Amino acid sequence: MIEKEDPVISEEEAAQYDRQIRLWGLDAQKRLRGSRVLLAGLGGLGAEVAKNLILAGVKGLTLLDHEQVSEESCRAQFLVPVTAQGQNRAKASLERAQNLNPMVEVHADPDRIEDKPDDFFLQFDAVCLTGCSRDLMIRVDQLCSKHKIKVFCGDVYGYYGYMFCNLGQAHNYVEEKPKVVKPSGESNDGPEAKKAKVDPNETTMVKKTASFCTLKEALEVDWTSEKAKAGLKRTPVDYFLLQAEARMSVALHPVGSLVLLKFRTDKGRDPDPQSFPEDSQLLRQIRDDVLESLSLNSDLLSDDFISYCFSEMSPVCAVVGGVLGQEVVKALSQRDAPHRNFFFFDGRKGNGVVDYFGPN
Repeated sequence: MIEKEDPVISEEEAAQYDRQIRLWGLDAQKRLRGSRVLLAGLGGLGAEVAKNLILAGVKGLTLLDHEQVSEESCRAQFLVPVTAQGQNRAKASLERAQNLNPMVEVHADPDRIEDKPDDFFLQFDAVCLTGCSRDLMIRVDQLCSKHKIKVFCGDVYGYYGYMFCNLGQAHNYVEEKPKVVKPSGESNDGPEAKKAKVDPNETTMVKKTASFCTLKEALEVDWTSEKAKAGLKRTPVDYFLLQAEARMSVALHPVGSLVLLKFRTDKGRDPDPQSFPEDSQLLRQIRDDVLESLSLNSDLLSDDFISYCFSEMSPVCAVVGGVLGQEVVKALSQRDAPHRNFFFFDGRKGNGVVDYFGPN
């Protein structure tokens, strides 16, 4: 992470961010104002995250995407104009993204993230990866963890979406709590009067610390252990869907741990509704392989999921992008308790779950 000067909020910025400053305080807004974020992937989810970070008032946001604008891109996200088909997706998103908040430095980078050297990631305070392969996410997460850079990952597959965050071994933050008033002096009103009471009209800021694990550790839970088996019923099936999606190329390549990047390389696309029969069979086989490798029954993830995990659903992108953007803001501002460490959203049921996976 690069060294940076103490950020200063100008009068113009104070007016622009007045409501936010009233909500989470001037110090939190200053931390946001001094933060630079890398956002990889400008699909539907990436556009939602970009909007939320730009409006929140980070110092700089780099949009990284080598893909071209397609007809589906125009339907899935709102930053690219319909006339931009065939253009680079990051560059096509730049103008509308910048117009959201001229006080934020927004940059477009058309390179492939896989080709970026390690030093490229070290100029940011937070890195947010969408539409990336498992191997790439693990590589970037391990690199950033070593240099105390906050890492976020997320994706939307049809009606399903998730986000993951790794804020390091010791993420410090403050949380607003109702003030506890201790009794003073002697009281003749009995034992109840001597107890500490919560004053609903006053609050105090409490300093806290949370620890996080790497993405690799989070995806390598030993489901054969008794503790893991005991918690299996409470585990969102979306976690195993994430595993299945992350390993989509296993059936294409017998050597094993190749992931969605290999699928995209071989197929030149993500799972597509126009290739539903072919991709459905592949998903089903991968589901069986993944669950078998985790020593779990294939019934844990029924065949129904296949019908609901194609393309990006805009409402799901809005929900997951809202949560993902919120978590980046919370982490950079060091205000409020972060989600630790996964958030899963099921658009069919309209509900979301926060759950932790990894070593305790």
